[in-house]
Amino acid sequence: MRCLLFACLFLGSFPLFALDRFQVEGYTLPNGLQLLLKPGTERGHVAIRLVIGVGLDDFSCEDKELPHLLEHLLFSGIDATGEGGLEERMQALGGEWNAFTSNADTTFVIEAPAKNQRKVLDLLLALLSQTRIDDNAIKAAKQVVEREDGGHYTRLQRWLDRQDLGHTASNQLAVELGLKCPERAEVDHLTREQLEKVRKLWYAPNNMTLIVVGDLERLLPAYLERAWGELEAVDPSDHLPLPEIQTRAAHERTLSSGFVGGGAKLHWLVPEPVMEDQHDETFDLLKDYLDWALYRQMRLVHSLSYGPSAERELFGGVGFMSLNADLERDDVPQAEQVLEELKAQLLKDGLDADTFNRLKQAAIARQAWAVQGNSALADYYWSALGEYEGGRFTNPARELQGVTLEEANKALRELLLQPGYLRIEKPLMGDDQLIWTIVGVFGLLLLGLLGWRLHRRTPPPV
Repeated sequence: MRCLLFACLFLGSFPLFALDRFQVEGYTLPNGLQLLLKPGTERGHVAIRLVIGVGLDDFSCEDKELPHLLEHLLFSGIDATGEGGLEERMQALGGEWNAFTSNADTTFVIEAPAKNQRKVLDLLLALLSQTRIDDNAIKAAKQVVEREDGGHYTRLQRWLDRQDLGHTASNQLAVELGLKCPERAEVDHLTREQLEKVRKLWYAPNNMTLIVVGDLERLLPAYLERAWGELEAVDPSDHLPLPEIQTRAAHERTLSSGFVGGGAKLHWLVPEPVMEDQHDETFDLLKDYLDWALYRQMRLVHSLSYGPSAERELFGGVGFMSLNADLERDDVPQAEQVLEELKAQLLKDGLDADTFNRLKQAAIARQAWAVQGNSALADYYWSALGEYEGGRFTNPARELQGVTLEEANKALRELLLQPGYLRIEKPLMGDDQLIWTIVGVFGLLLLGLLGWRLHRRTPPPV
């Protein structure tokens, strides 16, 4: 009851807290449901995010599509009107919704008029608790998931995946290192019993976070405690451990990206060393610095690539930094040399202090306008749930400000001292190679024809 009274008082103090996006009223209902409520500056609108703590990484390679398939099944209908009737009810409330399944979670995303926020939340609650899973709905959902994943998984596609020909450079490296499944997960073999088990074990209030941002009703906390507090908690399920690097991979490799073409892509990927403090902020700033350094060398100085870039990716429990460049096929050797020179220069001289401080201040300045509006704010809370504590989210600007040049140089040295993995994506043949191959084949056919005719004209020996 104290939490409820405090939440009502908080919503009544909207003008005081609305401008501080990191201050968010959060509390937990007796059944374990975590609530995050934030008054927004946009009137007449609410953004709702329901985050369920189950994702693709919680299942083996064979059953990895289970949470994705269940997500689609929950939109199949709550009564005899089916999927269409469910969508009509949301349309009648003036809202729209969708859902997404990621490696870490499954999230329902809703935009709705503020005046109907409780009715929309009622509909979402009905979807979670009243949807019946039957064989026809499962069959239809399987077809949708299969199409979303790229269509029917043919024998040819499976063979290409097994031959390391069906993935991009970073995904292929993750497969080689044992961080990613080598083949696409299928849905045909998934059963009704498996889906019901996932729903029972994971779709529980003590595994959910409900985020509501916008023009909130003052009595919304009371409604949530009354309606959503009726969901029954379950014993928590253990998450599978995130995969770590299990096998060795070739340090240099050329990957086929088609049959004929004049383009190529260069990727240098390296696992991020683990830092005790401010890991993400430090490597975010390093990514910005390397992105700029690569742009200067690859585009401005050597005119090799229009849009080189540095990227950060996460596979299982391992983060990777990658330096990437789109190139002409014939420019790959020169680009490799430029990349080696850039790494050597950074290892020798470290980060330029003026450039680092300029990019650091730019990253801090972006935080002032990076999250605008109710929907963006709700998405931000969704992505940063792990950083919420004591009624506040971590302020990225403050964390970035705390990264020193010395810390960044230390991280850079540990990063670049690793050999990393060089991957070149290019077609099997260049345009010129194809033309000369055709000319060669035609020439051989012509010579063969001439030889055959000469043989026919030669009189037989007497």
